Amino acid sequence: MVAVSAKTPPTFLSFETSGGALVFRIPMKVFPDLWSFAYLVLVDDHIVLIDTGSGFGDSNAHLEAGITQAGSVAGRRIRIEDLTHILITHGHIDHFGGLVFLRERTQALVGIHELDRGNLTNYEERVAIAENHLKAYLVEAGVPVEKRESILNMYRVNKMLFHSVGVDFTYEAKGMQLGAFEMLHVPGHCAGHVVIRLHNFLFSGDHVLGRITPHQSPERLTYSTGLGHYLDSLTSLEKWTGDLEMTLAGHDDPIQNLPVRLEEIRQSHATRVKLTLEFLAEPHTIAEVSLKLFGRVDGYNVLLAIEEAGAHVEYLHQRGQLRIVNLEDLENSDGPVVTRYRRIFDPGITKVT
Repeated sequence: MVAVSAKTPPTFLSFETSGGALVFRIPMKVFPDLWSFAYLVLVDDHIVLIDTGSGFGDSNAHLEAGITQAGSVAGRRIRIEDLTHILITHGHIDHFGGLVFLRERTQALVGIHELDRGNLTNYEERVAIAENHLKAYLVEAGVPVEKRESILNMYRVNKMLFHSVGVDFTYEAKGMQLGAFEMLHVPGHCAGHVVIRLHNFLFSGDHVLGRITPHQSPERLTYSTGLGHYLDSLTSLEKWTGDLEMTLAGHDDPIQNLPVRLEEIRQSHATRVKLTLEFLAEPHTIAEVSLKLFGRVDGYNVLLAIEEAGAHVEYLHQRGQLRIVNLEDLENSDGPVVTRYRRIFDPGITKVT
């Protein structure tokens, strides 16, 4: 779960890059139990906001107060109206939901990666498709029928607070660069996720977090997500980052040793993959794998755990290490059915990850 306790709100922080850019971390309470960060950056003639919060509850008020505070620290008046650009790291609502509020106040140009553009510009369609996929997935995962509707209701919460908004540019169309900002596409946590490098600083969104592993869901639900894509993106990031001093994430504390953190995340997923493979020595559903990996959880974490377990099962199944044991049920059904997986005991398979 990507969360910072609501009982201990994070603090406003300021930094300066090696190239003289001023960076301000603005904390926002984006959901009742979730804090997130936007980053205001003053570089050259640009006043750039990276991510926007959710637009829910006090999120917009926290964002506006943070921009005002940044101006006080910088010794100049800064208002929302002064923004020149808004860069979205990825298409999850706690990172772009504030755009409805901001679009009414600023002419700043909004950018996002091509693969997440539709999440903003065709939001209502995206939500409808995602919910339809999720309904089928919960059946396949073996979630009891009495629990499915409560999970779907949790998924729907706050979704209708946002509506489609326009985008002014996409990152690949700009050559993955805007002035001094450079972008790298890192699919996995989200289809169009990017990390953004400025001088010796990296803005990692949710791709790399300091204390927890970013949430994973199966590609079965959304293309260009899934654990395989995510692990490949960690490798791409490690090769691309160069001489970084600081990584600023969408949640959690700043990261000062990125290679160490990347290896910790890899090892965490390797452990989950190994546990999943061992558990599936006997047939089980994804819901049962979820219980094995994460135990009993409450609230929105129920959905997150089922998605995360599904990402690890999918990863192994894609690589030929699992098989579906009730294939005849799939063959004889016109709709989704509970799917059970079992490990393939093949001496030719020697590598877990």
